[in-house]
Amino acid sequence: MKTTALIAGLCFALTGLSQSNSTQKTQNTMKLNAGIVTAKLEETKAFYIGVLGFGVTFENEFYLLLHTPDQKAEISFLLPDHPSQQPLFHKPFSGEGMYLTIEVEDVDSFYREIKGKNIEIKIELRDEPWGDRHFAIQDPNGIGIDIVKYVSQAEK
Repeated sequence: MKTTALIAGLCFALTGLSQSNSTQKTQNTMKLNAGIVTAKLEETKAFYIGVLGFGVTFENEFYLLLHTPDQKAEISFLLPDHPSQQPLFHKPFSGEGMYLTIEVEDVDSFYREIKGKNIEIKIELRDEPWGDRHFAIQDPNGIGIDIVKYVSQAEK
């Protein structure tokens, strides 16, 4: 009887463990990679590497995958109408209606660095009432890039 109770308890515990593990397996971790379809791969590569300090993760004749200097985030660029891609990924980005936000620790020094590279500043360095300190530039595809230092209300 004790053996049966022990086995039953063990089976119950294992079932619970199994259900717990299966629940964990269904919760996917995600990594976001924004992709822009553009014919300007070379200009885009030069901009993100030369201006923002990104690195190349992967590239071939129709695709470019770049990473932030700390390698924590990536962005990709794809030639339009490439025969290796499905029609959903053929149309080029039209140059409007998209922005990227890049959070930095020292927005003031990054602003000076960007100005020193003679990059056009689209929104001058400013403080917002909600706590952001930021400025904005634009990439060769027309994408606005908001470079920001989030300032908590406690820091103000």
